[in-house]
Amino acid sequence: MKARVYVMLKNGVLDPQGEAVRHALGSLGFDGVEGVRQGKVIELDLADGTTEATVTEMCEKLLANTVIESYRVELS
Repeated sequence: MKARVYVMLKNGVLDPQGEAVRHALGSLGFDGVEGVRQGKVIELDLADGTTEATVTEMCEKLLANTVIESYRVELS
């Protein structure tokens, strides 16, 4: 079983990496980019029977800093 965890900074939290990407894109001539938010994707290979609740617990304890980040879990 696989899980994919998408982690993004919460709205209102400064995203300096996203701003650097936006600036770089502008420097390369891509003028239409008004904002960039950068996040991360974590892919987990899990034993059969692992529950979404277990993956959520992983996120809460390690994979996401829930003070400044939100996350979304997809199981497949």
